Amino acid sequence: MAKTFDVSEESTIASNEEIIRNLYAVAEKEPKRFRSLFTKNGYWWDVPAGVKYRGDEVARAADIYSVAFPDMHRELSHLYFDGDVVVVELSLNGTHQGDLPMGLGTLPATGKEFHVPCIDVFHVEDGKVSAFDCHYAGTIMLAQLGVLGNLEAALRK
Repeated sequence: MAKTFDVSEESTIASNEEIIRNLYAVAEKEPKRFRSLFTKNGYWWDVPAGVKYRGDEVARAADIYSVAFPDMHRELSHLYFDGDVVVVELSLNGTHQGDLPMGLGTLPATGKEFHVPCIDVFHVEDGKVSAFDCHYAGTIMLAQLGVLGNLEAALRK
């Protein structure tokens, strides 16, 4: 049986969808504006890297990824809504063209393309993102970049 929504639920779903689609567009085209789409205490958790960016660190993280993957684009396949929670199935796609700082060192550009499955979970408050948990397949990404077999040797320390 399909779930029915009242008018206010449909309105919330539509506006939350617009907020998240806009966030992805800004991340790809205007990473400097990315931080403005988060609440004051909002965060971005890069789950595979084990790093949670808060406040202005969110903008720094967006810059890191836009330098490492300047052509990154996201292909959204499904969006799911539950109140102010939005879950997105997508793939991250691009070419590794710049340095990628990692916990153990920096991965220099490999020039290789990647197509990585991802699940993003967002919490929306008052039209802004208060929480962004990004669950991309880090091992698949590292394998596609050609460094998984000997990651330590590939890193610059």
